[in-house]
Amino acid sequence: MRKGWEVKRLGDVIEIKNGKNQKEVTSDSGSYPIMGSAGNVMGYATDFICEAGTTIIGRKGNISKPIYINERIWTVDTAFGFYPKSENVIDKKFIFYLCLNIDFESMNRGTTIPSLVKSELQKIPIAVPSISEQQHIVTILDEAFTAIATAKANAEQNLKNAKELFESYLQGVFENKGKNWEEKTLGAVCSLITDGKHGDCENEEKSGYYFLSAKDVRNNTLIFDNARQITKTGFEETHRRTNLKPGDICMVNTGATIGRISFAPDDSRTCNSTFQKSVAVIKTIPSLIDNHYCRYILQSDLKKLVKVSSGTAVPNLLLGDLKRHKINLPKSLDEQHAIVQKLDALSTETKKLEAIYQQKIADLEELKKSILQKAFSGELKVSEPLVAAD
Repeated sequence: MRKGWEVKRLGDVIEIKNGKNQKEVTSDSGSYPIMGSAGNVMGYATDFICEAGTTIIGRKGNISKPIYINERIWTVDTAFGFYPKSENVIDKKFIFYLCLNIDFESMNRGTTIPSLVKSELQKIPIAVPSISEQQHIVTILDEAFTAIATAKANAEQNLKNAKELFESYLQGVFENKGKNWEEKTLGAVCSLITDGKHGDCENEEKSGYYFLSAKDVRNNTLIFDNARQITKTGFEETHRRTNLKPGDICMVNTGATIGRISFAPDDSRTCNSTFQKSVAVIKTIPSLIDNHYCRYILQSDLKKLVKVSSGTAVPNLLLGDLKRHKINLPKSLDEQHAIVQKLDALSTETKKLEAIYQQKIADLEELKKSILQKAFSGELKVSEPLVAAD
């Protein structure tokens, strides 16, 4: 810690207030946004607790990252507001950066519902420099965080562009069909299109029989590590429906990850696995269609399929719509294989780019943490370049 800084408790210099319960609002002095514990605007209220320049965090239900408020707002009672007891002692924006450097999640005292305890927050030791030095640190951090935000936005846009480039090429492959292509329904080139059990199965630890769900369909394979294991009787009942074999296409057919596709791996556990209804099993007829070619068609046509099937707020794919879905494909399997090879190669390069940009985003988040740690340990130097040019 730098010479001249004082060690205090958070509660010595900062007042922590609860947000108000919405039912308690009675004033008609104006209309202000309501901020919830997750930092989202929940509507508008006729009273406010936070002036511009207040730092708030979720205290119950969702221990969110600190948020700096630039306008008057009213907060619900699941949030805490942090206020300087004296602005001659601690700067409002300095409080925000100070809170960013505190691991509030590790202070969770909730059993079923995450929650923070005010009395414990008040005991947190903090290093407090002079008000002029605080303002100087804030200026440096504002500049650094703005540069990081710009670099992160660029990396996120590049990540989005990489994904869109592949999707655009994928669409073009199947829209610009060749002379020897033909139109068929998906059901005509598959021996089975079904989903998992419309109900539950009885658990049995270490039975060796797996009851997989949408969460287990990822990374282009099936993940058995945390999958449910069920009784042999329950497995056999549903296995007669799905009859999963290595190489089968497994596609999430409902919910947030709809359209995620994996191939059943060449693993001894595959033949002892079945699914909940959130996953469809698609068995291609090898003499008619390459299963990797089929995977790319499903990926390309996902939005069309969802638009046809979904009649509710939850996106889903109906088995009948899958079977009736029309696809274009070359009659020659060799031509199908050649298309798959090109798409595989582009997909590999796209994933390399995605990994680079995702690492860049992660590195920028780590840089923010490093700068904050330096700032509040007194190690921050004004002359050092905090963010490399991108």
